Amino acid sequence: MRYVFRRRIPKFDRVLLVESGSRGIAERVLPVLRRNHGDNLQIDIVTCYAGSPGGSAPETVVFHVSNYPGRAGFKRLCGELLARRYPALGIICSGEPIMTRWKWALAARLPAKVFIINENGDYFWFDYSNWRIIAYFALLRTGLAGPGALRSLARLALFPFTLLYLLLYAAAVHLRRAARNCGF
Repeated sequence: MRYVFRRRIPKFDRVLLVESGSRGIAERVLPVLRRNHGDNLQIDIVTCYAGSPGGSAPETVVFHVSNYPGRAGFKRLCGELLARRYPALGIICSGEPIMTRWKWALAARLPAKVFIINENGDYFWFDYSNWRIIAYFALLRTGLAGPGALRSLARLALFPFTLLYLLLYAAAVHLRRAARNCGF
């Protein structure tokens, strides 16, 4: 990741989009990116889906992760992406467990300014000036913000007691069985 401690957004005419969410999100965000950053913006895509999303240009390069199996394949993909020198990297974070390891590994390995895309197709830049948005986004994804926060916090607080109860119950059952087998 590059530019995390800089608020400046680099000028770019190429962007790499990691399609780590529903195909519909990518199809919604492609026109928004072109509208905000120019019609001549080249958007290349890393995806696990077949084909390319609707709204992508004919010159779009699509990298299918199935063509890069294993650790060696990931290194080969990173080498190809590093050679293309993308100044910006878009990651779809929609709360779906699609390509989770791939997107964060690519964000860590590629020297590009990262922006996060949510399930609505909105995006924000991943830098220190957006720390409140990033913190709320992380809390929301973990269930510690919003309407389910109280339930999640209650489950977290009750977990040690639940675990203790289950361990004591299992110990009592095993001791009762052992006592019955010994003739007590």
